Amino acid sequence: MEKDGFKKELVEEIKKLKRKKKAIILAHNYQLPEIYEVADFIGDSLELAQKATKTKAKIIVFCGVDFMAESAKILNPKKTVLLPSLKAQCPMAKQVNHQKLKRFRQKNPDVKVVCYINTFAKTKALSDICCTSANPIKIVNSLSAKRILFLPDKNLANYVAQNTKKEIIPWEGFCYVHCQFKVKEVEKIKKIYPKAKVIAHPECPPEIIKLADYVGSTSQMIKIAKKEKAKEFIILTEAGMLERLKREIPEKKFYTTFPPKICLEQKEIKLKNVYESLLKEKFKVEIEKEIREKAKRTLQKMLKI
Repeated sequence: MEKDGFKKELVEEIKKLKRKKKAIILAHNYQLPEIYEVADFIGDSLELAQKATKTKAKIIVFCGVDFMAESAKILNPKKTVLLPSLKAQCPMAKQVNHQKLKRFRQKNPDVKVVCYINTFAKTKALSDICCTSANPIKIVNSLSAKRILFLPDKNLANYVAQNTKKEIIPWEGFCYVHCQFKVKEVEKIKKIYPKAKVIAHPECPPEIIKLADYVGSTSQMIKIAKKEKAKEFIILTEAGMLERLKREIPEKKFYTTFPPKICLEQKEIKLKNVYESLLKEKFKVEIEKEIREKAKRTLQKMLKI
């Protein structure tokens, strides 16, 4: 009871600080439920990137992982962008070797580079256009080039390759969370809930994608679950998404495999981190001007499409 009281008090203090400092809090779907309570907007990478361009707030507190906060800074260079915890770092974004990428571009001038939004500003600056898990096929098909280097996620690259006539060259990166899903786990839960529709995130391995009724980003999962007549769904993505779905569509039931798949880095941000970040205005996201401007062009091309 005492813990709940402290949490409620912390929520109120954060809301006061937001008003005082003209700040807005953006939270990714995979964040802890307690972060939802102080968020002005909850969504996936694309939704948050778009929201970041429209906010009039002086300060953006980004409750997600590092590359997301960077994207907000790229699109809002004059605003203060804060990442509440330095431990909230995306392992997949680190899987791009920039020297290797530069060498590839030099040797393959005919190949266009599409980078997943789950990349750092430096990667975006070296790419032709950005995409998210909600729009990769559309982005790839918008390009005139026949050969596309897709980075960093090989599973998302494989999903795109199955849905385009272009030649997709995958980078050997992956999301450790989505790669934890196993066929036996999915088959087991499908037997337990035979009426449930399966929705998988495109970062899942190909053998998992084959078992799904639908494939989509976290925002698309919400749309599918609302539109579908089914009352039960098996969700194959980071477990935090179930909380979002239950809040958004309380009349339906949502399940995932056991054990649930957790992104430890997304869970690094707690209410106390948000409070301290707003109070002391830490940790500020800074990006070198040349890299920021190149990365901005890459992001803006995506947002236009």
